[in-house]
Amino acid sequence: MDYAIEMLNITKEFPGIKANDHINLQVKQGEIHALLGENGAGKSTLMSILFGLYQPDEGIIKINGQEVKIHNPNDANKYAIGMVHQHFKLVHNFTVLENIILGVEDAQFGFLKTADARKKVMELSQKYHLNVDPDAYIEDITVGMQQRVEILKMLFRDNDILIFDEPTAVLTPQEIDELMHIMKGLIKEGKSIIFITHKLNEIKAVADRCTILRKGKYIDTVNVSEVSKEELSEKMVGRKVNFNVEKAEPQLGDEVLRVENLTYHPKTAHKDLLKNISFHVQRGEIVCIAGIDGNGQSELVYALTGMVPIQKGHIFLKGEDITKASIRKRSDMGMAHIPEDRHKHGLVLDYSLAENMILRNYDKPEFQKHGFIRFDKMKAYADKLIQKFDVRSGEGGKSIARGMSGGNQQKAIIAREIDSQSDLLIAVQPTRGLDVGAIEFIHSQLVKHRDDGKAVLLVSLELDEVMNISDRILVMYEGEIVADLNPKDIDVKELGLYMAGSKRGEGYEK
Repeated sequence: MDYAIEMLNITKEFPGIKANDHINLQVKQGEIHALLGENGAGKSTLMSILFGLYQPDEGIIKINGQEVKIHNPNDANKYAIGMVHQHFKLVHNFTVLENIILGVEDAQFGFLKTADARKKVMELSQKYHLNVDPDAYIEDITVGMQQRVEILKMLFRDNDILIFDEPTAVLTPQEIDELMHIMKGLIKEGKSIIFITHKLNEIKAVADRCTILRKGKYIDTVNVSEVSKEELSEKMVGRKVNFNVEKAEPQLGDEVLRVENLTYHPKTAHKDLLKNISFHVQRGEIVCIAGIDGNGQSELVYALTGMVPIQKGHIFLKGEDITKASIRKRSDMGMAHIPEDRHKHGLVLDYSLAENMILRNYDKPEFQKHGFIRFDKMKAYADKLIQKFDVRSGEGGKSIARGMSGGNQQKAIIAREIDSQSDLLIAVQPTRGLDVGAIEFIHSQLVKHRDDGKAVLLVSLELDEVMNISDRILVMYEGEIVADLNPKDIDVKELGLYMAGSKRGEGYEK
């Protein structure tokens, strides 16, 4: 049997955790091989070993039947292995072309020679329908485009084995479809792809075979066409998963949030990014803001949470005008926030997990005395949340946030914000990058928060999530709310029309 890659008996330990425990992975030539597992199952560690970022404690790697040693990413490139990381490795103030040739530049007399490189990049871009602009700066292009730049980096280096680490976590549904086409095109050209994901629909759509890991151990390798989504999810989490959100009819109470004629126009923008937005959220309901990424959802959340100043309009929390209130004041008054960017706005990455757990309340009497933090109380509180929300890390509350898997970082933020029992929970993409078991748990927690008489404002790009969990859907398009819908009255196709701007709700006509 011709395997492009074999990883046999791979074991890797970190302090307090066996990330990979005698794992086998065999990838055939010319196949899309999915690597499936929960957050922290050891998928990224295994791929980091293949890419030379880590050395295994035990086990061997074979490429095309020959045993090899991969000491660093340059060795990986030498063996034609390329990787698109979950958090892209791009230099933001460089152009697309500069990022693609970085590390394999052609120079003469100390000057870069880019003409040949540009030609090759344009040819690859056309061949694989990637349509990138080589002169655009990374900071000015969408995440979907940034991902294409990462793919071009691999193709430019003539890599044959391509590793995609959770490539769809940051993409819109349309961009995901395009990526699937690109992946199938790459296979036709004779490449082999390892696709790390925990989205079962995507595995069913593109993968030939799938290897499942659970808690650092090898579980099984299956032919994707022969198993159902339910069977895959059961192998992945070790139990049956309920894909439907169980919830009773909402019991509406007082109004918690009211937004009137909100307008936001930053100095750098050519137009209003939020135009005259008005809506309200009551106790006992989950209101979801749906829309294609980049239609003002992020700016709306920044305005509500106090991260940007607004030009016009008012925000009321429990009847009090908080338009000019500080972030701390909003938090103390009962606003919780699960942010979109967990690294930038959700965690202090070099703090321990326990320290991150008390970021909201470290100044409250239960956690401080005379200005000194009460570490015993902090530890006990962190242990309680770690257990309740199943946050996995090598050393519990002592673990440094930066070293945890993305999904477990997300769970830590969700634990802190939901446990604050705030009257208004603003949750932005709360399940981004989580596996089915964790998503099921988070959805049940959001519903419980609603049933405890609190208000939930959810911002999500996942249409299934929007349809499944919300009591009301507000659709945003180009900085405006264009519809207020009941999920029971519409289907996903119709919701898509509102999101694309080709349909508007009653009372929202232009």
